[in-house]
Amino acid sequence: MTRDLSRLIRPKSIAVIGGGAWCAEVIRQSEKIGFTGDLWPVHPKADTVLGHQTYPTLADLPAPPDASFIGINRHATVQAVGALAQQGAGGAVCFASGFSEAASEDATGANLQDALITAAGEMPILGPNCYGLINALDGAALWPDQHGCSSVDSGVAILTQSSNIAINLTNQRRGLPIAYVATCGNMAQLNQAEIAQAFLEDPRVTAIGLHIEGFTNLRAWEAFARRAAEKSIPVVVLKVGASAEAQAATVSHTASLAGSDAGAEALIRRLGFARVHELPVLLETLKLLHMQGPLKSNKIASISCSGGEASLMADTALGTGLSFPPLSTTQHAELRQVLGPMVALANPLDYHTYIWRDATAMAAAWTAMATADIAMTFTVVDYPHENRSDWECATQAAITAHANTERPFAVAASLPELMPEDVAKELIAGGVVPFYGLREALVATAAAAQIAPPDPAPLLVPGDPMAPVVLDEARAKAELQAHGVDVPHSQSARGAQALQKAAEGLRPPLVLKGLGIAHKTEAGAVRLNLTAATLESAAQPMPTKQFLIEEMVTDAVAEVLIGITRDAAHGFVMTLAAGGVLTELLEDSTSCLVPARRKDLHEALLSLKIAKQLTGYRGAPPASIEAILDAAEALQAYVLANRTTLEEVEINPLICTPTRAVAADALIRKELS
Repeated sequence: MTRDLSRLIRPKSIAVIGGGAWCAEVIRQSEKIGFTGDLWPVHPKADTVLGHQTYPTLADLPAPPDASFIGINRHATVQAVGALAQQGAGGAVCFASGFSEAASEDATGANLQDALITAAGEMPILGPNCYGLINALDGAALWPDQHGCSSVDSGVAILTQSSNIAINLTNQRRGLPIAYVATCGNMAQLNQAEIAQAFLEDPRVTAIGLHIEGFTNLRAWEAFARRAAEKSIPVVVLKVGASAEAQAATVSHTASLAGSDAGAEALIRRLGFARVHELPVLLETLKLLHMQGPLKSNKIASISCSGGEASLMADTALGTGLSFPPLSTTQHAELRQVLGPMVALANPLDYHTYIWRDATAMAAAWTAMATADIAMTFTVVDYPHENRSDWECATQAAITAHANTERPFAVAASLPELMPEDVAKELIAGGVVPFYGLREALVATAAAAQIAPPDPAPLLVPGDPMAPVVLDEARAKAELQAHGVDVPHSQSARGAQALQKAAEGLRPPLVLKGLGIAHKTEAGAVRLNLTAATLESAAQPMPTKQFLIEEMVTDAVAEVLIGITRDAAHGFVMTLAAGGVLTELLEDSTSCLVPARRKDLHEALLSLKIAKQLTGYRGAPPASIEAILDAAEALQAYVLANRTTLEEVEINPLICTPTRAVAADALIRKELS
């Protein structure tokens, strides 16, 4: 069911249900931000609240309210929601706690949340256990506390599961215009994707920032991503839950599933969103997206009047994925004309202080750095707290350089506190992005370059939990081979005495494995470089009577791991990694979601540290990349065919040769029918 949230988020009338300081604050904050519609306090005893006439009951209201803030106890909240829904109200914020988030300690909470959903019917509700929303465009604040929003004509929308984080974000002083802030609490009825999609329909929204503790309803997220792409609204996500401690805190706080971080990372990338990990970076990325939109590449340029700053810029960019292209011949000529012969020309550029205070010369140098292939040009400027007159030249030079080139331009303070708020406003008015902190600036820029169209293929969504069993290696390989995975020629045998005869049709050297053993290498259940005649003696010390004999792959270039796991929060997660003994040693892996396109698998494979080995290292022959991709697609085909029963499938190692990619070992956990 698609609910219409337009009246709730853009109300012309607001009912405030309940007494006390919280509800009075809703009226006070709406007036403070400039709400010009009707404010209707609902209170059975008071005659007025902050000068507004009260109504004893919901039935006494002049009309069904567009939006309601319900600030009464949890049992009364359910009744109020039911009454509002019957009246045809536009929606409600449910402030009360004690619902599903407290179910582990109070069984009543979960039952009350179910009752709340039933009572609401088609009427949209936020919460319960949430502060509500602020619309700074139209001056509506269904918000029971202080906040830092002010009236704006356009800006970004921020949505978070945490009311406290929302309050903190509204009090930013970084020049970011915030159009909407909303908290979603327990998400009893609406999930974050559905709420965020409502903000997309307001043409005054320029970007959306999401603080997410756990993904629910993957189809809703796919629909939101498609709509965001259609509307050209970039989305940036701060997803928590990467650590075990964060996941535990998330589950206890919101009763939502944080899931694996690899799955979350892959899902965010697949949806075409940018991901950040810190609140300051979230704000800086939103500011950049509001002013410039997504960036076209990862290429940047930097200019500063200090060699230390130039080096710091280069070092801080390490690991972000940003690059500093070398200066062109034309840039050399233009910069040499402005800076003279005593400046070493490079990117990042230290222009010394020869032209400081000469705003015209500074603008000319900065203009030369901002070429068409550069996604963002930075100048590093830290403004003093007093007597900034000597720094006005830097502000004007940046604004002039942006006007000359009409390309993205930024002034970055190396320390956040050295970007004064009034200077930031002046830069923004001139189209220049003011960044608070060098790392924040670079990570935000890298994030803005990540925005991309979402993958059009629907995710493979897991079904209900299962009771899987582990297949033995021989059966696992047989099932994978049926879907196109290349496996070694092999024979199975029971008893050491049967091995030599079983191996008659196989070409040595041979590999002998004991079946039914979880960790074969540690148990001494793998022997290499055998012949048919040496199989029996090799089998004697192995703790099993079931054996697998395989032809040994002798021309390996590298070993890769390819695995797919069932992730209830994010779908089926495919992992590509360095394989064999290097899996734990290198911790070299990347993940994507099923189904993955071949080009995405190719990019993921070449992003690994072992890519140099796969593509031919120091004169060694390269592995067949196409064969590796064939193996990944075959594994994916197996998952698609077994989606209802599969828990996990893994090939490790996939032995990569110049012509083949062979599954030397395989594990499958699935439910058997």
